[in-house]
Amino acid sequence: MTVLISVAGSFLLLAVLAKLAQRQIAQSKDTMQDALAAFIAHDASPSFTTDAEGEIGAQNRAAIERFGSRSGQTLARALGELFANPGAMLARLQSKAEALGAAREDLVTRRGHVRLSVHRVDGGGYLWRLEDMAERAVGGRGGETLSLPMLTVSKNGTILFMNEALRRLVGERVRTLDRIFTELPIRSGEEQEITTSEGPVRCMVAQIEGAGGRDEIYLMPVAPGRPATHDPAAFESLPVALMRLNVDGRVFEVNRAARGLLGQIAPGSRLCELFEGLGRPVEDWVADAVAGRTDRRPEVLRAHRGDREVFLQVTLSRVIEEGRAGLIAVLSDATQLKTLEGQFVQSQKMQAIGQLAGGVAHDFNNLLTAISGHCDLLMLRHEKGDPDYTDLDQISQNANRAASLVGQLLAFSRKQTLKPRIMDLRDTLSDLTHLLNRLTGEKIMLTLMHDPGLALIRADRRQLEQVIMNLVVNARDAMPGGGEIRIETENMRLLEDLKRDRAAVPKGDYVVVKVTDEGVGISPDKLGKIFEPFFTTKKPGEGTGLGLSTAYGIVKQTGGYIFCDSVLGSGTSFTLFLPAHGQRGELEPEPTVTPMDLPQIEENPTSKVLLVEDEAPVRAFASRALKLRGYTVFEAENAEEALRILEDESLSFDVFVTDVIMPGMDGPTWVAEALKARPDVPVVFVSGYAEDVFREGRPPMPNSVFLPKPFSLSELTATVQNQIARRARKLAARVGAAEPVESQEDEAEAQAKLS
Repeated sequence: MTVLISVAGSFLLLAVLAKLAQRQIAQSKDTMQDALAAFIAHDASPSFTTDAEGEIGAQNRAAIERFGSRSGQTLARALGELFANPGAMLARLQSKAEALGAAREDLVTRRGHVRLSVHRVDGGGYLWRLEDMAERAVGGRGGETLSLPMLTVSKNGTILFMNEALRRLVGERVRTLDRIFTELPIRSGEEQEITTSEGPVRCMVAQIEGAGGRDEIYLMPVAPGRPATHDPAAFESLPVALMRLNVDGRVFEVNRAARGLLGQIAPGSRLCELFEGLGRPVEDWVADAVAGRTDRRPEVLRAHRGDREVFLQVTLSRVIEEGRAGLIAVLSDATQLKTLEGQFVQSQKMQAIGQLAGGVAHDFNNLLTAISGHCDLLMLRHEKGDPDYTDLDQISQNANRAASLVGQLLAFSRKQTLKPRIMDLRDTLSDLTHLLNRLTGEKIMLTLMHDPGLALIRADRRQLEQVIMNLVVNARDAMPGGGEIRIETENMRLLEDLKRDRAAVPKGDYVVVKVTDEGVGISPDKLGKIFEPFFTTKKPGEGTGLGLSTAYGIVKQTGGYIFCDSVLGSGTSFTLFLPAHGQRGELEPEPTVTPMDLPQIEENPTSKVLLVEDEAPVRAFASRALKLRGYTVFEAENAEEALRILEDESLSFDVFVTDVIMPGMDGPTWVAEALKARPDVPVVFVSGYAEDVFREGRPPMPNSVFLPKPFSLSELTATVQNQIARRARKLAARVGAAEPVESQEDEAEAQAKLS
């Protein structure tokens, strides 16, 4: 009995606690509702609080004045007179607010545009606010105040807005186009029949595209009972750019909006005199429009305006007025769209040219290697006094000129091999001054001005010198009568990103180089094309059009930026931004090299070379060149054949010479496989591509050097003998021997001692 009483007492206690908790939650909700009611009481926009089921708990004074007292009703019912189907819209917004905390949506009602927002409230309620928005400006005035009948329609034909003039004409607020137009689709620029409260009425229709897929349609009613005529006053004030044309394409009337786009137009002007860029005769386009064959397809054309560049989207529509055929041209500004399109096309074109340049350079380098190599072989068999020697020398010189041109293509495509080091730009320009003075001549005064505390940069000195020379030569050519060329350097710290010419220079420390002339300048229409390959403002035969594109590629590959400012008749200034790289104490010493940057070593006639090259002419030249120097050469046309040769363990090789890019297995891959069994064999990689093509993304290859194509006979043999001698010296130093190691047995012994 005692147990039962104890259990009953426990249940009673739990019930009391639950009741108290429920009362406390209710009091908390009431407190929250009171706080929200006080918060929204004086808001100028109608506001409501609801629970999760949408029942209104409180509404402010503005909501009561607009909708009346709605306490206890649902919000969907209260807004029913404002929206056609508020339930679905409220459910969508409440779901978003439940997930995100708040949501809002801009809506079109019969009274205009409104914004409905909702916020989730702690405790499970929602706060709703209805804000009236100003009508979107049309022709400088609100659409509601426009005396011309107009409407806004979505892509699926739903009417989003009708102004007061159209509502009076139609007699009611309708939802779909078929309730107004007796014939669909709408034909912009033509007369169509609409349904009104007083019966059918013919109207001139103008339709323009709006933002967010919403089109605006304007109507010019034609008085009933008489032939369709034109109202000049309504045509002039219509906020749509329109032109009226004869069937022969002559313009006889232009409204105010069209004159704002085209400027003043002389009466009787032909359409072909106003526009260009159609791609076919404008007269044919006009004839097709008169015959109804264009189906109102818009065309983007360039307007003939001397003050600025304007692109317009033009739609021609056939109309019949007083029994005579004519045309209505509907115009809309497409300048910004065309500019963006041009920038995108330019970017794609430059990228495609860069890829093409890299591929063409590779193929040309193979051809030039074979041409110059076999020319070197022939020159070995002719003395300088031989009549044929002069012809061979001409072939060699022109092959070198072609190689230089290919190098410029690689510079533009940013695929050349750079050898950057930390350097002081003042020293570089000082050493270059003598050559620059010879390039400019006696009529030009060259002035150098340096920042005394100029920071260091990291760049390829030879390539940077080429950039400066290209800019100075262009400046010289721009001043045929003489003048001054100024080269100025300074430190600059950008505290924020510098945006200009579709580029953004990141904030940081830079060394700025300016090359300024007093020449003829560059016209604005050509200024955006000067860095394109093969574009030049010089006369035919005076320039290749590769100087500035080469400079652009070198600067970009160095990590810098180059810009151009020019004024016709006043001169041009090129500005280079090169990243600063430390102070003078970090300056790297100039490397000491022998001529051609290749040491001359005694050949070892017993040395064996494995030559792997898929281009037969290049392989034939390289093999003959090495054999002439006393090497024993084993040839392979691909990597697979090279690995088959190495399967013979009795063959020992002193060096591998291999192309990088080949059909099947590439050079670095087969070399890595071969070095597993022959770890100390040095490698010479040759390629028509840049060195980073095979170094990027790969681990460093031991005992390897890179020889770019095209290479000469002496460059190839010197590189090979240098690799062999370096290997011999390294092994000798590792075992402490006085003589170079000459056999594989000695190598094995050396390796054993080291381990």
